[in-house]
Amino acid sequence: LSKKSRDPEKFIGIHFFSPVNKMRLVEIIKGEKTSSETLAKAFDYVLQLNKIPIVVNDRRGFYTSRVFERYVKEGFSLLMEGVNPQNIEFAGMQAGFPVGPLSVADEIGISLLDSIRIQEKVHLETEGKQYLKGPWDEVIDIMIKKLNRTGRGSRSGFYDYPKDSKKKLWPGLMNHFPLSTASITQNEMMDRFYFSQAIEAVRCFEEGVLSSVADANIGSIYGWGFPIFKGGVLQFINDCGLNAFKVRALELSYKYGERFVPPNSIESMIKKDQIFK
Repeated sequence: LSKKSRDPEKFIGIHFFSPVNKMRLVEIIKGEKTSSETLAKAFDYVLQLNKIPIVVNDRRGFYTSRVFERYVKEGFSLLMEGVNPQNIEFAGMQAGFPVGPLSVADEIGISLLDSIRIQEKVHLETEGKQYLKGPWDEVIDIMIKKLNRTGRGSRSGFYDYPKDSKKKLWPGLMNHFPLSTASITQNEMMDRFYFSQAIEAVRCFEEGVLSSVADANIGSIYGWGFPIFKGGVLQFINDCGLNAFKVRALELSYKYGERFVPPNSIESMIKKDQIFK
């Protein structure tokens, strides 16, 4: 859009969160040519609305959408592995998130997650990169293409939404995602939620999507409800200790795949005895 603007220095993005009347965070998105003056005006505007601004650079998924999506995808992965849907939701809540990953997927809309996935493939191909499929892709395909259960908007997703009673997990889920005889502890599930998001946040830092640790932490707490008692997604790594974080991430990567491989900058920070600050 800014490329078509007569004055790209005055072009900036302002990303509100839904529901706007309740969510205080706002992502201010800088373009390549956005001036400091334009950024300052946008920042002041957001403050006048009594909201909390963070500044991100214009990249695929910005920051909040890209990292938050890892929570949902990890829930889908657990479902595909045969974990009881109720246990997945409970682990998310016990980890300190406002709702479970399947519930929030319904709220967003599984069909929207499908659209995001399609656009992500296009962006990656444009950059000469390959889209790496995961267990979540199969879950989305089953829910959308096979079952036509698209989320709360259609009153049918991972949950049913009766008109006269509270939502409840759809009983048919386990027919399409059979339970496994293997067991996984609640702590293991919680770690997967935390680590998948923390690792993606570090990647955002490496790629220049973010330039401030404070913005990363504030954005995670106020943008999608990363547990405030963890101090934010990067403070979580500090509290673990970077070396302990690396060791645990590698353990998870051996079990569940490369999405848990710690980014190179973690090793570099360990060698320099640094933390995120």
